[in-house]
Amino acid sequence: MSLDFHMLNGDWHFPTRIYFGPGRITELAAVCKSLGITRPILITDANLAALPFVRDTVKHNEECGLPTRVFSDVQSNPTDCNVERGLAAFRQGGHNGIIAMGGGSPLDTGKIIALMARQSAELWDLAGRWYQIPSESIMPVVAVPTTAGTGSEVGRAAVITDTRIQVKTIIFHASLMPKAVIADPVLTTGLSPQLTAATGMDALAHCLEALCASYYHPMGDGIAMEGIRYVRQWLPVAVRKGYDLTARAHMMAAATMGAVAFQKGLGAIHALSHPLGAVYNTHHGLSNAVFMPYVMAFNRLAIEDKMQHLGRFLSLEKTAFDDIIDWILELRTTIGIPHTLRELNIPDSKFTDLATMATTDPCAKENPVPVDYEALLQLYRNAYDGRLRRL
Repeated sequence: MSLDFHMLNGDWHFPTRIYFGPGRITELAAVCKSLGITRPILITDANLAALPFVRDTVKHNEECGLPTRVFSDVQSNPTDCNVERGLAAFRQGGHNGIIAMGGGSPLDTGKIIALMARQSAELWDLAGRWYQIPSESIMPVVAVPTTAGTGSEVGRAAVITDTRIQVKTIIFHASLMPKAVIADPVLTTGLSPQLTAATGMDALAHCLEALCASYYHPMGDGIAMEGIRYVRQWLPVAVRKGYDLTARAHMMAAATMGAVAFQKGLGAIHALSHPLGAVYNTHHGLSNAVFMPYVMAFNRLAIEDKMQHLGRFLSLEKTAFDDIIDWILELRTTIGIPHTLRELNIPDSKFTDLATMATTDPCAKENPVPVDYEALLQLYRNAYDGRLRRL
């Protein structure tokens, strides 16, 4: 089904204010002003900062009377060092709001800068107590996603690497949700096929793990299933035809849906991926994509009925558990996702350390089948060797 541009536009108020559709980036200055932001700092990464649409956005803001500084010292898998430098720039510039533009890394960095902007304590001094920060002290954030994967634009959490111990830490606050989102699928059309595939598989991982999580949340289940349907239909198109706005729009929606759905929970896919990002700076969506079928096979007894239901919902010709696995394997092959950790150049000599880190990841506790160190270590080995155990 192809849609014309006006049908791709919408103003949504779930779970925050979302201005969705092609060309909506031109409304950024007005949205900032509606939130009382008069001196924004735009948080992005160096690659995006060099692109014309970022320069055009800054120029348009200035023409609208909204002078905007750009901070682009944000790496993939952002760290506390990125946050500290961004905080310094925010305070030195006397800014009163944040535009977080990019993939999950700039979005998460921008959200943590907003959280810490008015705090005298250091980030890790507040470890485990971030939720106690008064909501009124958190600076307003306008999120502008330029990928369709993390869904961080509609999340109350951010993932930052603690460089002291090389561990990814999930930071949560109920008021960390951006005040508004500009979801313009045109901004994703420049993504390479490889990044389109990896970020799209991240959206699928969020939807799939949310659906599999044991916690009772039927609304999350419904959103997750529809998000998976969007990925199945539109991710191959977005990879193959990067300027197809219909595909880009539906994938942007799927990413947002995944982040809404995983309020229900995630699981071992993410628990295994987080250490790889912290230690080896692997792309989070790519590592999620590699781990996906191995974790599903491990979880089979707990999720088999759900996967059969999903197969019927997706109108697969065959709807048994193995048919869902086969569809995911076929999708990965079609869009160029590696099958093993070996292909990501992750050394198997470090699996014991990675499994130790994965054991303490909060997502491990949400897996539908209990996982311990031995189980996670075996999953690393399976993903390295390509051993996909089937019953």
